[in-house]
Amino acid sequence: MIGFKKVPKRAILLSFVLSVLLILLLYVDIETYESLPVEEIEFSEQFSKPLEQTNTYKIHEVEDGENLSIIFENFGVPLNTAYKIFRLDSKNIVTNIKPGEKMRFEYSGERLTSIEIIKDQINSILITLDPEIIFKNITKSIELVESYKGGTIQSSFYEAALDANIPEAIIMDFAYIYGWDVDFVFDIREGDEFHVIYETPYSEGEKVRNGDIVLAKFVNQGETYYANRFFTSKNKKEYFDEEGNNMQKAFLRAPLDFAYISSHFNPNRMHPVLHTIRAHNGVDYAANRGSPVRTTGDGTVSFIGQRNGCGKEIVVNHSNEYSTRYCHLENFSKGLKKGNRVLQGETIGFVGSSGLATGPHLHYEFKIGNKRIDPIKVKLPSAEPVPKNLKGDFDTLFTNNKKLIEEFNKLYPTSNE
Repeated sequence: MIGFKKVPKRAILLSFVLSVLLILLLYVDIETYESLPVEEIEFSEQFSKPLEQTNTYKIHEVEDGENLSIIFENFGVPLNTAYKIFRLDSKNIVTNIKPGEKMRFEYSGERLTSIEIIKDQINSILITLDPEIIFKNITKSIELVESYKGGTIQSSFYEAALDANIPEAIIMDFAYIYGWDVDFVFDIREGDEFHVIYETPYSEGEKVRNGDIVLAKFVNQGETYYANRFFTSKNKKEYFDEEGNNMQKAFLRAPLDFAYISSHFNPNRMHPVLHTIRAHNGVDYAANRGSPVRTTGDGTVSFIGQRNGCGKEIVVNHSNEYSTRYCHLENFSKGLKKGNRVLQGETIGFVGSSGLATGPHLHYEFKIGNKRIDPIKVKLPSAEPVPKNLKGDFDTLFTNNKKLIEEFNKLYPTSNE
């Protein structure tokens, strides 16, 4: 007979308790004594919210001959929306689009929400389509930033101005302002100085157009000349010297920018082609073929065509029996014809070598009545000075601008000393 060893009840109880504790340890975090998290999964019959529609846009630049209806069709403008836009456009501000203008079509998903016609960097027309069609003219704010530049001429004003990092548009304006008194080839000397304060309009951090000269200072052959911008009326900008005399004359000193004189006024000159003594009744300006030729004063075209040794030529009649003549042209400005009114500084033709010419140049003559005058030496009549009732305002403005340009020059000296 096999016998069984009797196990004490106390031992059985202790084993049971230990087993329970081991089981509990599986569900308890020993370090924190916190229950382990239990992941719950919920089920729902509802769908999640749809994603928001993405806003996108397309840009189109208007090309020559394009039709607004076709543009609308290409960019998904609904036909009934296009009809409503045309009907509301009673002043043709929308339909009067021009080549080079840009159109911005904005979409929310597939739905067109607005059309913007960008006229230039400042002005645009916004057409909102939702909830209704509304036209709105938009003009961006402009910030005027003033800059100062100066330099000393070694050989050429144009080259020195470029070296001074002056924008080309400002260089041309500088030459134009002083162009009635200074020939920027014949009158320039080494060591001449130029200084200019100009303001440039910016909108949203981008330049929107070329700058505008506020005050210019030019030291030429030891003489100092100032040109101060002044508005004699709201929209009439003019430049005057420090005494209030108008920088503008009835005639420009030269019909070309940055050309050089190859032959002066000389009644006894030997003709370079005919090799005979023949009066040279004008000034020859050597320049690159195709350089623009500008009329030196307001007037009317009395002749345009080709004749004699002058080749293709233009004659302009001015007031008070003045007339000017432009010879050896390559071409005339498009559309120019006899009887046309031309303005001072307007391009009328282009440098060439037509007629009796050894190379591309412009022959320029200046006449008073029937007498030919040396255009380099003739004293040119001036335009109107600052009006007397505005002289006090002008003097104050010039004094302030002069102090400013002197302070700039101290900070950024241009002298070679």
